[in-house]
Amino acid sequence: MRIVFFASKPYDKESFSKLKDAYPQLDLEFWETELSPKTAAYVTDTEAVCAFVSSDVGENVLQTLQDRGVRLVLMRCAGFNNVDLDAATRLGIQVMRVPGYSPEAVAEHAMALAMAVNRHLHKAYVKVRENNFSLQGLQGVNFYGKTAGIIGTGKIGAAMARICHGFGMRVIGYDRYQNPELPFLEYVDLDALLATSDLISLHCPLTEGTHHMINLQTIGKMKNGVILINTSRGGLIKTDDLIAGIRENKFFGVGLDVYEEEAQNVFENRENDILMHSTTARLLSFPNVIVTSHQGFFTEEALSAISRTTLDNAMAFLEGRAAGTELN
Repeated sequence: MRIVFFASKPYDKESFSKLKDAYPQLDLEFWETELSPKTAAYVTDTEAVCAFVSSDVGENVLQTLQDRGVRLVLMRCAGFNNVDLDAATRLGIQVMRVPGYSPEAVAEHAMALAMAVNRHLHKAYVKVRENNFSLQGLQGVNFYGKTAGIIGTGKIGAAMARICHGFGMRVIGYDRYQNPELPFLEYVDLDALLATSDLISLHCPLTEGTHHMINLQTIGKMKNGVILINTSRGGLIKTDDLIAGIRENKFFGVGLDVYEEEAQNVFENRENDILMHSTTARLLSFPNVIVTSHQGFFTEEALSAISRTTLDNAMAFLEGRAAGTELN
């Protein structure tokens, strides 16, 4: 079975190619271009395509892929809010994903962001490189003894909760479903979490119910001087409201690995020049905000797990058996 990989980077090709010999039935072809209605039209003699969380897997794209014989869309990520599952089902296209490739990778990055904004590491790094060893403006707070609020206690949220617990923090959580593997975590309602947390970390999927869950109203319920971290989905936060909260000095610091505009291609690579939409650029203008490039998943272990699960998914489809990762 031939699989065309869209939006593939050199590290994708390297990671998947390491496993290729174990999957002789699969022919892998890597394209740098993103999946879109235009690029989908170039697919030929292909049963499967592999997309990413930034790809357009809407009805128009799926219709074009079906017209060209594609029967399988492999998402090499956990998120799938960019996929029109109803259209895929109607068109007879199976969609599969990688639900839990390395929760520790994302959680560790979330804590790295929290530590960086707390101890002003981004500012300290620049100052010292300029031979300025002054401590002015670099004071942080102890996490030990503080309260960490985890919104979403699935695999990644649970990993973040364990890290916070290891720091000696009181850990509280908000989720529709309680995780029995976190006996140290106290579940509370969302208002209580917002009002009492010194550190709030978002670890939930983007749905109609969670879209813009961080907005002027919920920001207003937070403690003054709170640290907010988002390594999940940009759409969980209403960016304009976040900016308003930052301007009103609500936050001690904000760490973001995802951005609301990612769904609209926040970063567009045009002849190797990186263009950025205005609201993300505005966030970068604040000294207590750290933004990283959606790299929470980006570890050797996570890439290996993504590659293996994706290829296992392809084999399950090829052999007509269930993999447990099907979305429709």
